[in-house]
Amino acid sequence: MSDTLELFSARVCPFAHRSRLVLMEKGLEFTLTEVDLSNKSDRFMQVSAYGKVPALVHGAVQIYESAIINEYIDEVFPEPPLLPGSPAGRAAARIWIDYCNHHFVDDYYALIRSADPEKQSEHRKCVEDQLRFVEHHALANGGDAGPYWFGAAPTLVDFAWYPHFERLPAWTHYRGVKIPPDCSRLLGWINAMRERDSVQSIANSSDYYIERYKHYATG
Repeated sequence: MSDTLELFSARVCPFAHRSRLVLMEKGLEFTLTEVDLSNKSDRFMQVSAYGKVPALVHGAVQIYESAIINEYIDEVFPEPPLLPGSPAGRAAARIWIDYCNHHFVDDYYALIRSADPEKQSEHRKCVEDQLRFVEHHALANGGDAGPYWFGAAPTLVDFAWYPHFERLPAWTHYRGVKIPPDCSRLLGWINAMRERDSVQSIANSSDYYIERYKHYATG
């Protein structure tokens, strides 16, 4: 198989951000193709049947959906490993990624999209409750082993969640969401992720996200 990797991405998209982070964390060379989401090319649509970023081309292999892409990358390029070593650990990791995709993200984006102050208040409480759930039921499991989801080293779980927190300044600006003060582990996790070379190499400023999510927040 050719070692050539091409990632179709959109800078603003948190799901594409996940796969960029994993490629950077692995130290892999790849071609980054930025997709204009309002004018998708025929070639991109041939790669991504869903018409969504990210999409990965690796030789003759074409894959879409960030969680699937990231597991593929981790299997084909196993160093450094980004999933726990045991079947039970890998199952737990997949559960947390699924929780992010199908619970946290739903409430997070419902909040910034809502124009109704009463609904915003409801969604804000849901988001804060979920942040406390992560604090007490996910990050607490790492104990003293390290700041990441599973301890001393990041996994695909950390890279699945982090892009939403890099975008948090937009949610703070438009909807007043902040990390609850009783979520010290979560704050420590965010700071640890920010220090990683992979994160810093492609990080965007708070102003970038505040501007890009303006249309969500203001309709």
